[in-house]
Amino acid sequence: MQHKTHALPRLQSRIIGAGIALVSLAALGATAAHAAPSADECFEKAGAYQGVNPLVLRAVAWRESKGDAAAVNHNANGSIDVGQAQINSIHFSELSREGIPHGALTDPCVNIFVAAWLLKQKMVRYGNTWRAIGAYHSESPRERDAYARSIQAILVSWGQLQPGR
Repeated sequence: MQHKTHALPRLQSRIIGAGIALVSLAALGATAAHAAPSADECFEKAGAYQGVNPLVLRAVAWRESKGDAAAVNHNANGSIDVGQAQINSIHFSELSREGIPHGALTDPCVNIFVAAWLLKQKMVRYGNTWRAIGAYHSESPRERDAYARSIQAILVSWGQLQPGR
């Protein structure tokens, strides 16, 4: 039974890697006849693919970079965050093994799909909870909870969530 438990995350990783690679190729190979997916489509498709709320993904992208796909931030700990959902460099080696170079994270759709995948990993660990949403940013309880409250506040300001929910 232990073997199956460890095999599932590897399988999920390979599946998402293939999905992100396909999205990346589609977005990068877009022509006039086949335009790249819009950001709206990417949020919807990434959310559906991973089973995460696309509105939460949008709120994460807004919180992290105000939706700036070209955003790159250097952190005090030496890591960097890339793209609209600010994918941290701690994930670069795993993404690279799955065929996703960190340079691809500036593609809005790739970035959103990776963010959905990372959020789903937190949901697998913590359930469909604010704790999982906060853990997207940090596992530290104080930072995790503050981040979750900030996402909640964004959703309230957008009229997508009632205050206090």
